[in-house]
Amino acid sequence: MSRRPFFSPRAHIFLLTVLFWGAIFFPCSPSRCEERLFESKGPFVVTSVKLTADNKAHTGLFEGSVVAKSESMTLYADRMLVYSSEQGKITKIEAAGHVKLIKGEKVITSDEATYFTEEEKVIFTGQARAVEGTNMVTGTKMIYLMNDDRSLVENSKVFMEKGPAKVAGPVHP
Repeated sequence: MSRRPFFSPRAHIFLLTVLFWGAIFFPCSPSRCEERLFESKGPFVVTSVKLTADNKAHTGLFEGSVVAKSESMTLYADRMLVYSSEQGKITKIEAAGHVKLIKGEKVITSDEATYFTEEEKVIFTGQARAVEGTNMVTGTKMIYLMNDDRSLVENSKVFMEKGPAKVAGPVHP
């Protein structure tokens, strides 16, 4: 009779990642640690196939099918370098390879992206493309200010669906 492991290899990696980063980023009493998990502006969970941590530099290199998820967005990439402060808050994420950010109805893709958590700002480079509904914007560099729901795009090209004009106010016959 062959014995199957209780957890899959991917589940083991996820659990080890959570435990490892929890110990590094959140040195505190057990009762206090229950309140936080990968904080930036809220809970943050990062999963990957491989993790290499540098405790002195306060960084973690996640590689292989990386997903960083918060309450308001999900960031996907082949590789992410996550920086944290000495207090344990994520300060910056550098993502590379098949980058995709999903926030509500917006989907932004690029070759690389840098997410600054304090400013809630993401800078996309390398074939940046934002899609919302049937509208699309492309450019060489895109800065997305998440709090303001505003983008700044260099060398932009905008594709909009042709449709009826919208009226600003009520129409009176």
